[in-house]
Amino acid sequence: MCAARKDKKAATTAERQTEIDRLEKDVDELRRLASDDHGEAELERLKIQVAELRKEFYNHLGPWQRAQIARHPQRPYTLDWINLLITDFIELHGDRGFGDDKALVTGLGKFQGRPVAVIGHQKGRDTKQRVIRNFGQPKPEGYRKALRVMQLAAKYGRPVLTFIDTPGAYPGIDAEERGQGEAIARNLREMARLPVPVIATVTGEGGSGGALAIAIGDRVNILENGFYSVISPEGCASIIWRDSTKAETAAIAMKIMANDLKELGIIDEIVREPDGGAHADPEAAAKLLGEVLQRQLLILTNHTTKELVSARYEKFRNMCQYFDIVA
Repeated sequence: MCAARKDKKAATTAERQTEIDRLEKDVDELRRLASDDHGEAELERLKIQVAELRKEFYNHLGPWQRAQIARHPQRPYTLDWINLLITDFIELHGDRGFGDDKALVTGLGKFQGRPVAVIGHQKGRDTKQRVIRNFGQPKPEGYRKALRVMQLAAKYGRPVLTFIDTPGAYPGIDAEERGQGEAIARNLREMARLPVPVIATVTGEGGSGGALAIAIGDRVNILENGFYSVISPEGCASIIWRDSTKAETAAIAMKIMANDLKELGIIDEIVREPDGGAHADPEAAAKLLGEVLQRQLLILTNHTTKELVSARYEKFRNMCQYFDIVA
């Protein structure tokens, strides 16, 4: 019965989203057919009502529903953010040890005229691209490629921008054989002491160490419909309750929403999204994110290297609670 109710709720959410999309298409079609001022005024009123309905719908979504938005197949990925925010981008490939992991995009470019290094996950739009990109799940060579570019950025004094959107690091045998855990751990250590500003942004889903390996930043942002967690809600439900259908319950308990993460001190700033989510208007989403990145870069570039590294270290050391156990 419980599973049935959840399925019904999920279906209701999807149906409501579909209904809103249908209404917006109907309004656009009526606008095309309208021929007088009275019709235009009525259509404008309907358009405002639909926009308010969409806004109300998105404002009242729960953690599990927001997780589905974070995973929306049309949500902007790293290459989209690069096209919208970065100029003169040159992609760099390979870890100079094993190969090139296409689940992570790395390269150099300019943001608002400032030279930067860019690193981010890439999932792919269709089945073919998702297979090539390994569904956005990096292998060790991906993290080593990212570290190579970060060290290159440090050498030439370029700030590092990372875009996080992954279900997690790839858990396959081949990845373990090539040192998946070591590659992630090395990135955590090296990012903690990079002598340049680092700004990490969770744009979709931030899963476990696969996300954290490029998320040790002076500022950690999250788009308002993104989520960031030590494990996926489905994985948590499978471990705790031995039932992946309890993912919605797990999502609530894990406090994966942007507001929860801000309150817990895990992230520094929530980046607002356009009504309907970043996938509804990528250009507007990029403008909102760009304003945040520009403001944060201006602040961080005024700090000395010693101040940056010290503050970054303290920031992540404070993301926990200590308890004295008295025997």
